[in-house]
Amino acid sequence: MEEERDQTGTSWRNLPQSDEYPKPRLEDGAVLNGEAKNKTTKHEPVKCNLNLLQMLKAAESRSPPQCQGRYRAEESGYGTRELVTEALKTGTQIQFPEQKPNFNKHFANTSRHSPADSISQLSLDSYSSVCSDSKDKSSPRDKHQKTSKGFSDFCIKNMKQAEFGRREIETAQQEMPALMVLRKSACGEKPLAGAKVVGCTHITAPTAVLIETLSVLGAQCRWAACNIFSTQNAVAAALAERGTSVFAWRGESEEDFWWCIDRCVGAETWQPNMILDDGGDLTHWIYKKHPGLFKKIVGIVEESVTGIYRLYQLSKAGKLCVPAMNVNDSVTKQKFENLYCCKESILEGLKRTTDIMFGGKQVVVCGFGEVGKGCCAALKALGAVVYVTEVDPICAVQACMDGFRVIKLSEVVGQADMVITCTGNKNVVEREHLDRMKSGCIVCNMGHCSTEIDLLSLRTAELRWEHVRPKVDHVIWPDGKRIILLAEGRLLNLSCSTVPLFILSITPTTQALALIELYRAPEGRYKQDVYLLPKKTDEYVASLHLQTFDAHLTELTDEQAQYLGISKHGPFKPNNYRY
Repeated sequence: MEEERDQTGTSWRNLPQSDEYPKPRLEDGAVLNGEAKNKTTKHEPVKCNLNLLQMLKAAESRSPPQCQGRYRAEESGYGTRELVTEALKTGTQIQFPEQKPNFNKHFANTSRHSPADSISQLSLDSYSSVCSDSKDKSSPRDKHQKTSKGFSDFCIKNMKQAEFGRREIETAQQEMPALMVLRKSACGEKPLAGAKVVGCTHITAPTAVLIETLSVLGAQCRWAACNIFSTQNAVAAALAERGTSVFAWRGESEEDFWWCIDRCVGAETWQPNMILDDGGDLTHWIYKKHPGLFKKIVGIVEESVTGIYRLYQLSKAGKLCVPAMNVNDSVTKQKFENLYCCKESILEGLKRTTDIMFGGKQVVVCGFGEVGKGCCAALKALGAVVYVTEVDPICAVQACMDGFRVIKLSEVVGQADMVITCTGNKNVVEREHLDRMKSGCIVCNMGHCSTEIDLLSLRTAELRWEHVRPKVDHVIWPDGKRIILLAEGRLLNLSCSTVPLFILSITPTTQALALIELYRAPEGRYKQDVYLLPKKTDEYVASLHLQTFDAHLTELTDEQAQYLGISKHGPFKPNNYRY
């Protein structure tokens, strides 16, 4: 068989053996094989194999021009390339000139990099605010901050990050085509002129695009965060710099969380007339602390399953004071954000926090709704063995038909490597389950609220908490067993990573249209109850995203539309259709 050769034609089998390489030189007093060696004050010629010299020559010739002869011997004027060339001509000895390493010279030249090859300190600081805990542990509540224009009605972590946050928002705009279309088509009409929207959602770049779109459409906005870990500090700074009253920062305490919400709704000179909520905390706080505000509030738009549960409970008890729009159960929210978004982001959140390999791992997913379906599909695709727990027989059969084993948590918790909750319920994972988990089991939540895992039962004297890295805690039992708790049981993907921007174009567009629908509806159209968006609105939101895929819809003929008994322009499905 023909010997393998490098590009110079040199046979790999002819490379010098270990005993042909030069022996190491030692300092004074060092001993090699029992013999003391004297310190050398000057480099001696190094005898090298001819084949090795030829390989060095070939490697040097293949290197980029800017790297050839990069490290030069200052006294002799020779570089590596010249020394090797000379050795090939005259023999097999290379005389390296003696020189002292100048480390400072290398670092002194680092400032000469072009802007495209460097990262500004501002970017580094801002990236840290987005992806890790800030080193500044002081509370923003203790600071008096102002924007470059003197605006001060806000409370965030660091105004210096506004420039980076603006770039984040501009990047998000490129992946959110529907909201940008909405801005252009409705900005002249100003459908939200006079609206005062108080919001409580995740404060991320996609949310910022929504907030600024509402402003373009005529609304005044004040905003707080619905999750203490999901706020992107740089984005919050960028919003404040443009004049939005935002009260949020990453890593808020529970006290800070409610303080920020109260600052949003308790302004003396500003009272909201629209609520945009994610989780129901803002609505709950207004009912509890500022019930008089409901006299002026036109309606509520809610996007999470937890918040919808609370609204339906209020409606059933006759305590819902205003109409509410259920965005969570809109088709676009369920199918795109809940399913496809979680399908991608669950893996990123787990990888960033644990660096785990999924192949062969036994994973329990509690709940097989749209979020659970997305999580199960992603984990199964990477080779995990996935079990599902469910209370709904329809969802349970769906899980079985997709190839998952439906089982009670108590039956499998002792062998699980990972337990993921996504039900929207409370105490899905209780202390008895946590006690039976094996050491190293990862526990996390993909639902909106942290109530799915019984965290209070872990705050006891016999259990020790060890903070390992941002959003990762080890809870250690007396016998040494430990479970790995992510994001303190809060929403994993937005707390520990980011989510696809394109998916987050869909729900904010639906929220904006829901606000317009409630705000501009004729008096009497909506009662004090919870409503779904019209099917036509869902179809419109979906159609705004088709251009991104260069997709072209087929149009019904008049005869086909008449045969189906629908308008050729939609809606194409009845309200009870299950997609």
